[in-house]
Amino acid sequence: MTRREFIRLLGGAAAVWPLAARAQQPGRIRRVGVLMLYVENDPEGQARATAFRQGLEKRGWTVGRDLQIDYHWGVGDGDWIRSAAAGLLTEAPDVILANGGAAARAVQQSTRAVPVVFIGGADPMADGLVQGLARPGGNLTGFTTLETSVGAKLLELLKDIAPRLTRIAVLINPDNPGSPRLSESAASAARKFAVDVVALPVRNSAEIEAAMARWGREPGAGLIVPPDPSTNSYRQLIVELASRYRIPAIHTLRAAAVDGALMSYGVDIPSLHREAASYVDRILKGEKPADLPVQQPTKFEFVINLKTAKTLGLEVPPTLLARADEVIE
Repeated sequence: MTRREFIRLLGGAAAVWPLAARAQQPGRIRRVGVLMLYVENDPEGQARATAFRQGLEKRGWTVGRDLQIDYHWGVGDGDWIRSAAAGLLTEAPDVILANGGAAARAVQQSTRAVPVVFIGGADPMADGLVQGLARPGGNLTGFTTLETSVGAKLLELLKDIAPRLTRIAVLINPDNPGSPRLSESAASAARKFAVDVVALPVRNSAEIEAAMARWGREPGAGLIVPPDPSTNSYRQLIVELASRYRIPAIHTLRAAAVDGALMSYGVDIPSLHREAASYVDRILKGEKPADLPVQQPTKFEFVINLKTAKTLGLEVPPTLLARADEVIE
């Protein structure tokens, strides 16, 4: 081989090297920014962060050696979330993980260049996050946490355990487009279950306390809590208020049932963070979000808290117990 041929061969190899092997550069630390809409000491937020890190470690990444994860923790309104997204970008992340629909939208408004993997929402096309589910087309892809029929399912489960309910409120975060969509889904099935469905918009603890106090005075009142990170960061307050006002409530987060809520029905969101690590890994190794299909939930967990049912004076039908994935005694 001549010297000229060797140089030409070396140049051709260099042309494909950046995409295929850039992640393997010795000594280069890749940065992942995470917008986690929970306070840092919330066990649910920590469970998601742990699952995400474990998913990356399973794929060969080691925090502190070839990977740095920068978490931005907190709860706030739309302005706060946009500010947090902008702050995250100042750290020059290679990839961003956005926990929740509101976080995904805020990051999208802040950058169209940095790859983003989101977890949350039901219809990312309607929310303008992606152009299509199979081929997202932009700098975002991810995992949804709802499907359109879940509103009817939540109503069904509430009526099965508390058949005298006549009015159901959906506690929604107005800054999250997915929460109103769940409320609309429930409202469309209201006639079938002989209930009225209303939306209770809340953004903070004071608004939650006021809304629950009003709703607690309504006869035959029940409650649905969607999988919104900002709302669910107040889940212990919501559980306490539901107990105080004797409101049968179903959450979409298992952690709420563990904390004392009557029931939960939803996807295992920490496991989605573990799965999201596979997309972050693929992006760090050169793939584009535009080519990674949005994943939709296929499995839902149903949890019943028997102690809370007894406190509310509710008798759980054996058929409902048989359908539960977990029963908390």
